[in-house]
Parts: sequence; structure tokens; C-alpha cells
Amino acid sequence: MKFPRKFILVFISILFIVSLTGCAKKQEKDLFTKIKERGKIIAGVRYDARPFGFVNEDQQVRGFDIDLCREIAYRILGNRDAIEFQQVTSSNRIFSITSGAVDFTAATMTITPKRAQIIDFSNPYYIAGQAVMVPKDSEINDISDLAGKRIIVSLGSTSEMNIRQMFPDAEILGFRTYTDAFSALRAGRGDAMTTDDTIIYGFILENPEFIMLKERFTQEPYGLGFKKGRETFVLRETIDMILEDLARDGTLTRLKEKWMPDLDNSNNV
Repeated sequence: MKFPRKFILVFISILFIVSLTGCAKKQEKDLFTKIKERGKIIAGVRYDARPFGFVNEDQQVRGFDIDLCREIAYRILGNRDAIEFQQVTSSNRIFSITSGAVDFTAATMTITPKRAQIIDFSNPYYIAGQAVMVPKDSEINDISDLAGKRIIVSLGSTSEMNIRQMFPDAEILGFRTYTDAFSALRAGRGDAMTTDDTIIYGFILENPEFIMLKERFTQEPYGLGFKKGRETFVLRETIDMILEDLARDGTLTRLKEKWMPDLDNSNNV
């Protein structure tokens, strides 16, 4: 017998509450309950990762992750605007979770075993791939040409870790934000910049003098990040069910078409 999804969610919540009542010590309210009482979600998002999270000309935060968070707010609280966005970067997004500054992050964060020792993740909601961006007149034509070059990365990213392992003889230049990293590439401080293809796509849309190499040398499954512990259990389970629904009803596909309509055919070598 297949039970309705709302019934499953209520059942999970009851189990969680019952498990807490058996403890002698008074427990804190779980995060899902706090959100319902607060009437809004607090999400950590990127401001420097077009098209996933960026600030537009009207100083409004926009992007794939922003729309995804609004969908989650709608399905939990019935209001797409019942959400507060806080800026995070590659280097501080995990701390924003563990410190409790945000309820979760939607910040182009790849799910990795190392990170999963520190925080919990939702199921993947997008699969990116690590790529390389170079000026159009660059002599770098494929990934093998990166050996011994100056490569720009965003500090704390999986791209930084991957490129250091692949090219130990390269000079790695790290920056706190993608915006700073790209500015350094444009100023000629490095020969190439590497990060997820989705982020590179956002830069070359507005800077056609740069191109993206064809190769993708990793798969980067993006997940929402949560603080570890019983407090976030119901919220994580709820959001995983919401992500499943968003995939089933085509919402995730529509978000990709909205924010990355021609990523697979973007300007590359």
C-alpha cells in the first residue's frame, strides 16, 4: 500500500518527537518546528556565482539556487517570499552551517565524503562538472596544457583540491570569491581559471573574450548543506521529499532551462 507523501511527512515528525520525549533532559525544538514558528527560512546562498546566485543590476539576489530556495519556502510555508538570504562564500559556507547562522545552504556546494564528515547534505539537485576558462587568444587548448601554468581558483572549493592533485607543478592562485578570481584572470594574473562549468558559463555570457575548454574532468553533485544532528532531521527529510517532487514535476528542469538555456552549447574550444 502506498501512503500519501503528506502522511509520510507527518509520520516522520511524530517519530522524531516521540524519540525526544524519552529523554530525561529537556530537548531543544527541532529546526523544522522553529522555521514553522518563525514563519521564514534562513538560507545561505552565493552572491558571486552566476547563474546560481548573484546580485543583479537592481541589487536583487537572483539565480537557480535562489529560485530553488523559494520553491522550498513555498512548499513548507506556503509563501515563496518567506525566506531570508544570507551571503556565503566557498571558504565560509560550512562555518555558516555549523555555527547555526543559516538553516541550510544552497551554494553550489559539491557533496564529498570529507565534507559529509562535518555537515549533512540533501540528495543532489544538480550535477555540474569541473571545467577550465581561458582567454580566446590563449595557447591553452586542452587540460593537459595546464601543466606548469598559473591557475586561478576559489579558495575552499573542490576545484582547488582537484587541480592541486592533478597539476602539482602548477602555480595555484586562490581567491575568496569567484568574482575576485575572475577579475584576476581578466587582469592577466593567471593563465586559466578552473571551477564548475555552471560558474564559468555565467562569466562567459557577459565576457565573450573568454572561452571554456571542452573537457570536464569531474562530476560535481550539488547538495543543500545542513548542520549535523537530530535537530535538522525532519527538515532534511522534508527537503529531500520536496527535491524529489521538484524533479518529478519538471521544476528542476525548468530552472535549468531558465538560468542555463544553452550551457551544453556554450562558447568553447
